[in-house]
Amino acid sequence: MSRFAAPIAESIWDMKYRFKSADGTPIDGTVEDTWRRVARALAAVEKEPETWEERFYAALEDFRFLPAGRITAGAGTGRNVTLFNCFVMGTIPDDMAGIFEMLKEAALTMQQGGGIGYDFSTIRPRGAEVKGVGADASGPLSFMDVWDAMCRTIMSAGSRRGAMMATMRCDHPDIEAFIEAKRDPARLRNFNLSVLVTDPFMDAVRQDKPWDLVFGGKVYRTVQARDLWNKIMRATYDYAEPGVIFIDRINAMNNLSYCETIAATNPCGEQPLPPYGACLLGSINLARLVRDPFGEDAELDLQELDELVRTAVRMMDNTIDASRFPLPQQKEEAHAKRRIGLGVTGLADALLMLKLRYGSEEAARQTEEWMHRIAHTAYLASVDLAREKGAFPLFDAEKYLASGTMRQMDEDVREAVARHGIRNALLTSIAPTGTISLYAGNVSSGIEPVFAYAYKRKVLLKDGSRIEEEVVDYAVQLWRERFGDAPLPDWFVDAQTLAPLDHVRMQAAAQKWVDSSISKTINCPEEISFEAFKDVYLAAYESGCKGCTTYRPNPVTGSVLSVSESAEKAPEVDQGADVVYLSEPLERPQALEGTTYKLKWPGSEHAIYITINDIVQGGRRRPFEVFINSKNMEHFAWTVALTRMISAVFRRGGDVSFVVEELKAVFDPRGGAWVNGRYIPSILAAIGGVIERHMIAIGFIEGEGLGLKSDPKADVKVVGEAPRGPACPSCGQYDMQMIEGCMTCASCGYSKCG
Repeated sequence: MSRFAAPIAESIWDMKYRFKSADGTPIDGTVEDTWRRVARALAAVEKEPETWEERFYAALEDFRFLPAGRITAGAGTGRNVTLFNCFVMGTIPDDMAGIFEMLKEAALTMQQGGGIGYDFSTIRPRGAEVKGVGADASGPLSFMDVWDAMCRTIMSAGSRRGAMMATMRCDHPDIEAFIEAKRDPARLRNFNLSVLVTDPFMDAVRQDKPWDLVFGGKVYRTVQARDLWNKIMRATYDYAEPGVIFIDRINAMNNLSYCETIAATNPCGEQPLPPYGACLLGSINLARLVRDPFGEDAELDLQELDELVRTAVRMMDNTIDASRFPLPQQKEEAHAKRRIGLGVTGLADALLMLKLRYGSEEAARQTEEWMHRIAHTAYLASVDLAREKGAFPLFDAEKYLASGTMRQMDEDVREAVARHGIRNALLTSIAPTGTISLYAGNVSSGIEPVFAYAYKRKVLLKDGSRIEEEVVDYAVQLWRERFGDAPLPDWFVDAQTLAPLDHVRMQAAAQKWVDSSISKTINCPEEISFEAFKDVYLAAYESGCKGCTTYRPNPVTGSVLSVSESAEKAPEVDQGADVVYLSEPLERPQALEGTTYKLKWPGSEHAIYITINDIVQGGRRRPFEVFINSKNMEHFAWTVALTRMISAVFRRGGDVSFVVEELKAVFDPRGGAWVNGRYIPSILAAIGGVIERHMIAIGFIEGEGLGLKSDPKADVKVVGEAPRGPACPSCGQYDMQMIEGCMTCASCGYSKCG
């Protein structure tokens, strides 16, 4: 009998988590094989691996503990991938060499499957003087465009695309441009954006005071704080970004405030991290722990919860030692502090089974009790690990007990930590679980309400035809099994009908006992008025949240999936598209024909040599790979990164001429150069020109300036149809919906965030 509660769960496992050979042949025959593989890999670091393997397997069985996707997909495979889902990269220096070194590090991290966060507040504002080169700075947003183009070229481990978070302080001179950046529907599509909001700024907003925009000690402009706040509110109302991160609260509540300062988060916001910080994620599936669901004696099995939490903490701590890391700095940071992010999923389903209405005060109290129980057990489990294996290396008892969340922890936990130390500096976080919640039988994700009780999913059969199958929420399915077609009671509410402040109440209740943060999206109906919407972020701040993200369907990002109990049929994919994207890279023949070009940049001692090799496809030559070489060691890092990224794009197929326009648009604030009577704004733009001339020579594009101006997947419209959600890059269906900051496909389960 299958362990899967729904067909979509098995599909997700097969597509995302099942271990397969390079040719696609399954190695994991069943989901039990997957659990065994993960359990064995995480137990391998133990002194008694066989004993712990059985305990770990028992925790994984029946989807009770759900390690994050990177762990389930990568543990025990021997592949060069990281088991960590999220990273914050190093601090970006305010100079060109340092900026591109950071770009290279980002590419390497994404290549292994990690999502990344960056604070761009460290880059001088647009128009600032760049001393020594006689030019003005192009500002942080211009470099964010470079990061965005890089992200498009990197296909992470498996089918998971890299995700990025960009933050900027509320007092940076370019903050208004940052707030408005995603009004352009084709710009920064691979970024989530959040403003770092400080306590002094919130005080200035309340009192309607002036607010200085400052960089390097210089005041560039002064604005009214309330006007700036309203710009944030209007932007997120109009196109769902930026979110806000209450950065002073995050640092004040950090258990490690004595040895680190945080300025960024991972892509979905649940992990505020220092430079090179890394955190792995896992979730207790509360929906599987309810006894007598919907009955008179319905309750969460607290003893089983405690046992699961203790085992999960050990599994996640072992993952730190079992994982590879893209960069040595990330490994050093992870081992020095041993952060883990244990959270929950299926919360809304569990509340439904206890007849509690999500968003009510009673549901919030129950949520707080459960999260308190999890935190208490997790901390004591980590103390026990410290007694056995040692505390995290940067542990300082006096400073740790006086920091962050530890100040409010239960006295028995504080006493245990003082006596024995603690293995993991931080332990709890609530992550987006869009994909793993589907894998677990379509339980409600994270602490979100049920998004839809039922919807139709299109399934592509081997003969090319499609069928529709119903996808039903886990709790609703249990209700149907017990009560047949009886109407759902009034405590069944979903994300489409909840008031925004109900969302905030639930997030605040959970945050009290989560030492990191929470990924939560407040879904609002399209028809909500701005007046009713604009106080949501303020309510989140006042109630103790560490950040806030909203999503309202809008013309820029599109509408979310239309859902109902009957779930209307989704529109068919437009068959007349001019651009074809291949799901797998083109295979490389043994020999390729190509051309090498010499590029001499004025002022540089050594030339750059650019080799472009072509492949013949359908009787037509197209660029397949690029090699960029120079004897100038100052160019080494970024030329290698550029070689890999451009080649990765070319091998995906489709119309890749947008690469030319992306490169030609790069501006060097130190100044460009005149080459053959034309002004070229940067070396990268010159390389773009070389690639363009090659594309013209082989007939791939017709002439100069005739390449695509941007990646055509960024903005797809079908003439003659009503507005709808964006197309899924995996299956092509227009079924993408925003869940916890992640665009997730209802048809195939693809998630931008993993």
